[in-house]
Amino acid sequence: MAYNMEQTFRWYGPKDPVSLEFVRQTGATGVVSSLHHIPYGEVWSVEEIEKYKKVIEDAGLVWSVVESLPVHEDIKTGSGRCEEYIANYKESLRNLGKCGVKVITYNFMPVLDWIRTDLHYRLPDGSEALYFNQAQFAAFEIFILKRAGAEKDYTPEKVAEAKAFYESLTPEELQKFTTGLIDNFPGFKGVTLEDVRAMLKKYEHLTRADLEANLKHFLSEVCPVAEEAGCIMVIHPDDPPYSILGLPRIFSDINDVKNLLKMVDSPANGVCFCAGSFSGRLDNDIVEMFKACADRVGFVHLRSTQHDGKGNFFEANHLEGVVDMYGLVKAIIEEQVRRKKAGRADWRLPFRPDHGHTMLDDLAKPPCPNPGYTAIGRLKGLAEIRGLEHGILKSMNL
Repeated sequence: MAYNMEQTFRWYGPKDPVSLEFVRQTGATGVVSSLHHIPYGEVWSVEEIEKYKKVIEDAGLVWSVVESLPVHEDIKTGSGRCEEYIANYKESLRNLGKCGVKVITYNFMPVLDWIRTDLHYRLPDGSEALYFNQAQFAAFEIFILKRAGAEKDYTPEKVAEAKAFYESLTPEELQKFTTGLIDNFPGFKGVTLEDVRAMLKKYEHLTRADLEANLKHFLSEVCPVAEEAGCIMVIHPDDPPYSILGLPRIFSDINDVKNLLKMVDSPANGVCFCAGSFSGRLDNDIVEMFKACADRVGFVHLRSTQHDGKGNFFEANHLEGVVDMYGLVKAIIEEQVRRKKAGRADWRLPFRPDHGHTMLDDLAKPPCPNPGYTAIGRLKGLAEIRGLEHGILKSMNL
């Protein structure tokens, strides 16, 4: 029997320019998606889940993974309507379990999700990638957001570089740059600088220990419900995997992974292993990190990053960059073999290619509303991973 991973593609719903018809043509059998039209914190009803699931199934695909069931900021800060939102989250988990959607992705990143400073970074071959530049982000924090004390997080050289970048922007470029940083997330559109400042204020006195305690409280409440529903909660790594906006980030390295698994000892407390996010830190050994949590991985993002030695990085081709993709895919296959032999029903891990380059005729189309999720770049990534996986399986006589 082949031990190949379940191939999935992310789909952002009916307005996604990459239609389900196109997703099916990639060779993927599963869809990774979310009910983006439901505001953060509200219950996902059985009716809404089933309606969305039917659209996917009518296209000849399955809804393999929820990405994401968002965690409201009140839960992260342990304030406001925290307990009400946790109760709603439990109800959504029960409903997803009833509908047969079992893998639930979430993140615990304060205020903003993944962050990039350039959504159209031009590579030497003419394609475009997502890019994170420290000086550009410093310019956002210090001169645009005007976060108190932000300059103390950077060297004088980096602050000077940030100022030069900020002063080089035209009003139109400034608006585009700011929007690209704060207003990119489906289900969370229309965010303003004032919104970000208001969210930051809620974290003013919140320490890393506080954020960890709030995560533990959340997981202690929802994991038993997930277990009963037959679901697994999988946390997405911080991206970039270090402190941003002066806020703690608590799922960035191998110690954070080990801490999470000890935090709540439940099979429903799992990991969304995003190789690309973890690779934002050069001291992360991606293959060893996977092996450290392999038993509790429920979903895999396969991508890589390329660094310039100055703290900046861009999304590399899927088989390039700093991630040992051969070693990682081989480790995933070995984990699937182990699970299958142990009789685990969840032996087959869903994976998706992530943050593909904008290339070929996608470059001539209107900008994708979901940065990093044009069709052709991800199709290339999926094909590369499938080919790598095929070769590894053959070499292992599987």
